[in-house]
Amino acid sequence: MNRYKVIKQLGDGTYGSVWKAVNRQTNEVVAIKKMKRKFYSWEECMALREVKSLRKLNHPCVVKLKEVIRENDELYFVFEFLDCNIYQLMKDRDKLFPESRIRNWMYQILQGLAYIHKQGYFHRDMKPENLLVFKDSVKIADFGLAREIRSKPPYTDYVSTRWYRAPEVLLRSSYYNAPIDMFAMGAIMAELYTLRPLFPGSSEADEIYKICSVMGTPTAHTWSDVASSSPRA
Repeated sequence: MNRYKVIKQLGDGTYGSVWKAVNRQTNEVVAIKKMKRKFYSWEECMALREVKSLRKLNHPCVVKLKEVIRENDELYFVFEFLDCNIYQLMKDRDKLFPESRIRNWMYQILQGLAYIHKQGYFHRDMKPENLLVFKDSVKIADFGLAREIRSKPPYTDYVSTRWYRAPEVLLRSSYYNAPIDMFAMGAIMAELYTLRPLFPGSSEADEIYKICSVMGTPTAHTWSDVASSSPRA
């Protein structure tokens, strides 16, 4: 890590903290994610879902993982640096975005998601904070919760921020797939147009209520899988 000079902390999450840094040799600005847990072997590092997915993904709309560094049992991911995320652009804004900008962002994000899904992964944590922006470009970041589409459920660990969580996840189904990313993107697109979250639930139950208030309550026809599994009198 000596070849990088840390400039400032950008964020702190459940699994790691993110720092802005500069390569001392090339002067390239990068983002470095330091994992909070210890890693005692390279095999343990390479088994991480975030590493496995990002090593396989190479697309202009997916944040680029430049290198993985293990030093003194600490693990660091070095990413390309982007100025800010979509949440930061929305939170203090009092004027709506031009529709042309929203269309451009959505096109890029959906291109990135289509590529991720085609490569056999789904993200599981699509939210404005994970959409990084530099000038007119937007890239999908943070693959810590990503899973392979072909992997076998149930999925038991935490998934997605509540306001962007699909109904099947809120209802504690263990059997879900790539469509949950698309549900999240629908909520994000609405928020980009209005600067207000579409489903700002204060709890999981309130989140389901908010979704039904906007979209209506599903019927046996629209949600046949649930109807077919319901107990009959």
